[in-house]
Order: sequence, then C-alpha cells, then structure tokens
Amino acid sequence: MGTVALGAATLGYAVGIERRHWTLRQAELPVLAPGARPLRVLHISDLHMMPSQKSKQRWVAALGELEPDLVVNTGDNLAHPQAVPYVLRALGSLLERPGVFVFGSNDYYAPKPKNPARYLMPRGKKKRIHGNHLPWRDLRAAFVEHGWLDLTHVRRTFDIDGQRIFAAGLDDPHLRRDRYNQIAGPADPAVLRIGVTHSPEPRVLDPFAADGYDLVLAGHTHGGQLRIPGIGALVTNCELDRSRARGASRWGAHMWLHVSAGLGTSPYAPARFACPPEATLLTLVPRPTPGERHQEDTPRKARSDIR
Repeated sequence: MGTVALGAATLGYAVGIERRHWTLRQAELPVLAPGARPLRVLHISDLHMMPSQKSKQRWVAALGELEPDLVVNTGDNLAHPQAVPYVLRALGSLLERPGVFVFGSNDYYAPKPKNPARYLMPRGKKKRIHGNHLPWRDLRAAFVEHGWLDLTHVRRTFDIDGQRIFAAGLDDPHLRRDRYNQIAGPADPAVLRIGVTHSPEPRVLDPFAADGYDLVLAGHTHGGQLRIPGIGALVTNCELDRSRARGASRWGAHMWLHVSAGLGTSPYAPARFACPPEATLLTLVPRPTPGERHQEDTPRKARSDIR
C-alpha cells in the first residue's frame, strides 16, 4: 500500500506540478575570441506547443524581458496542427531580437501514442512512428518574416552589435535528415563560430568539432525527462551519452556543447521528474589566452526558477 501510494504521489507530482515548473537556467561559457565583448544567448528548445498551454505561453513571452543578444531555437516547436499562432504569440518580442533556428521531428510530424518501453530499446530495433504532417512551412515563413535565420544546411555570417558571428546548422539528425556535407569545411573566422542541430548525435558533433566550431547548441533529449536523483537521465533518445543529457559539456579539445532539456513533452507522455522544463540564458565570454590561468572545464552556472 505504501509503495502504491508513493508511486501515485510521484506520478501526480511529475504530471501535475513539475512539468509546469518553468525554469530559467543560466551558465557562462568561455567560447568567444579573445578580446570580444560578452554575448547573451537565449537557448529555447522543444516547446511541443499545444493551443491550450496558456501558462507556458505566458512564461515564454516573459523571456523577452531578458533582452538577449541572440535567440537560438533548436526545434520541436509544435505538438498540434493549430499550434503555429500560439508559438508565435509565446515568442512575442523575442522574434524582434536576432535569432537563428533549425527544426526537429515534432515540427514536421505530430506526436503519436508510443509504448514508453521503446525508449529503452536499442535504437536499431525501433520502428519509426510518424504522426500526421504539421504546418512547419507556415512556422518557418513566420520566423523568416520576423528576421530569424534558417540554418538548415546553410552557413551564415552576421553581425551582433558590431561583432561578427558565423553559424551553420543541420536538419534533424533524429530523422536522419542531416546532410553535413552541405556545410562541411572550416568555420569562417569570427568572434563566435556556432553550430545548431536538434538532436545532438555524436556523428554530427564530431565534424562540427573538427571544423573548428566554438559551440554547438542542441535539444531533443528533454534532459532525460524522468531523472533519478543521484543517477541522472536514464535515456537520451539518441546516441549521446546520458551524462550529457542536459547542460554544457566539452566535446573534443576545443568545442563546447550545450543541450537544452526543453520546455515541453509529448502530450502522450506529460510528465517530468527531477528535470523541470527549461530555457537557458548563456553568457558567452572570451576564451582564456595561452598566457592566462587555465580555466576549469566546468562552466559557471546557476538556476533561476521563474513561475
């Protein structure tokens, strides 16, 4: 009886409370060229927006008050065929800031009910399950109309406050739509060289690192979505190791990786435990020069819970 009661209480918390505990995480990463001015990057991912999710829409809209220098959206914005106007309403004033984006599987296809046990199966044994097509073209058109740059298989150079930024991105590796050969080659010289992808598959992170990118941003993992305190994520739903399911880590000798735990869930698995929905404000600062004191590989970080 006690075990059943504990399980019911845990499930009630995961479904009724934590999945709406909107959280702003903050971290400082040393990725800019020496002498550059700090940049504030807001990383948003995995909204999985439904028209009825008013609390999420209000919270995301309030992120505009942060006035980031750059917004990076790493996909999975939609969870309903009528969600596009609600995503745009939520992003609100953020669409007036410089922004870049790529799409994920749940921009292209609606979610479908799935057996949760399939996430524990080896990836090669999983049968791909797609829902109905979603209006991703409408969402893309709206993002581009507001001035955000679509990084899908393109290399872009742009300025932010007089500082040159180089960026490139991929279509969703989770759907094997990525074509790295279309953006391959050394990253152009810039204050910041940034790669953007939805799913942080090692097969795409390795070439980003080899081509000299400073930072890659990704989502998809939901941070594991259900984490066990002291153990962490049980799955990542990709080939990335579980220790990197959310947050910042080093990838190779010179590149940083940041994986967002995202702001949503599938409507068929509406639960989070020890992994609240999040957006991340990254403060990017210059890398230490060879003559400076060596910095630790762990980024400075903090968490702010904002309801």
